[in-house]
Amino acid sequence: MLSSLQNALKVGELRTKILFTLGMLFVFRFGVHVPVPGVNPDVIADLIKTGALLGFFDVISGGAFKNFSVFAMSITPYINASIIMQLLTVIIPTLERLAKEGQEGRRKISQYTRYFTVILAFVQAIGLVFALRNQGVLINPSIASYLIVALTLTAGTAFLMWLGEQITEKGIGNGISLIIFAGIVSRLPAGIVSIFDYIKAGTINIFSVLVLIIIGAVVIAGVVKVQEGQRRIPVQYAKRVVGRRVYGGQTSHIPLKVNQAGVIPVIFASSILLFPQTIAEWFTGNVVADWFIRFFHWGSVPHTIFYALLIIGFTYFYTAVIMNPVDIADNIKKYGGFIPGLRPGRPTAEYISRIMSRVTLAGAVFLALIAILPNFVLLATKIPNIYFGGTALLIVVGVALDTMKQVESHLLMRSYQGFIK
Repeated sequence: MLSSLQNALKVGELRTKILFTLGMLFVFRFGVHVPVPGVNPDVIADLIKTGALLGFFDVISGGAFKNFSVFAMSITPYINASIIMQLLTVIIPTLERLAKEGQEGRRKISQYTRYFTVILAFVQAIGLVFALRNQGVLINPSIASYLIVALTLTAGTAFLMWLGEQITEKGIGNGISLIIFAGIVSRLPAGIVSIFDYIKAGTINIFSVLVLIIIGAVVIAGVVKVQEGQRRIPVQYAKRVVGRRVYGGQTSHIPLKVNQAGVIPVIFASSILLFPQTIAEWFTGNVVADWFIRFFHWGSVPHTIFYALLIIGFTYFYTAVIMNPVDIADNIKKYGGFIPGLRPGRPTAEYISRIMSRVTLAGAVFLALIAILPNFVLLATKIPNIYFGGTALLIVVGVALDTMKQVESHLLMRSYQGFIK
């Protein structure tokens, strides 16, 4: 591992990308400690201890929410905007045509997503201000203070969105995913210290910690196994004679991953469930809003069920967006290929779609189970206020694998031995 890291740093281009990524992540971690003006962070810290929803929100933001810093809303509005734009791309023909226009079309959709992110961020910031206005968070509550806090939070989210795009373009890995990854990992040392404090205080015992470690190891192994698992569909290419040369005739395969969507469905589902909770907090004191908050709080049975269903649904949706069986079948036919036993065209597309549905079901159910299982494990082990659960592990392991593969590809292109041996 150390020798592979040394090889990575020897490659000038890769070294520049790695150092740039680390620099941008350092900027993110620095911004977590820059407070929003006119806010009492001690009150926020006390509120986080009383609610699992706010605790999870704090984990995703990397502790920025507890400090109520300029990055308190993290990158969540951008994720919500991306979800909505992908849904609209399927529904609205104009956006669908843009998506098929190549790089220029994707650039326009990305631009629309940025604008929409700013709008959603401002709406969510206003929601946070109104939700916390009666909790003594604002030092001098007034309309001007509300507006300053909302604009500051919106600017912080916009800056994080730009930071993530810079990492994706000039660094290594997916920038948005790495920002979430850095935020979650940064909370791990504090979680370990909290566990030791609970052991010393007698709140929990060693056996509970061992159970938690074993479950974590099993989850990590399962995530790696599913992330790397794939179903290979054989494809045979017919021979073509052009002049005196013979082209084609080789056998290849289409790799259909068990979890083609990666950690995106978990992030999507978490973001979608956080949004209505934030809106409901606007109307604290209203009978309907209070009932919704009590009935649908983080970790409740209805919330857990919806969370699992959303993960399964988004897994199918995102897989369908990034892999269209009709396009795959057309490309196979275009280059003179066929799946043995099937005619090119529609029969091939239907076969690929059927295989994708079965494979995706296994991956979707696995993601849902891993995401909700720690809720019950943490209840069984009686470890309070530890939010580094299944969702966090899914994100961390998934992002780490994707980033490692990108580094691996750079190393293998230069004949170095990669990380994977």
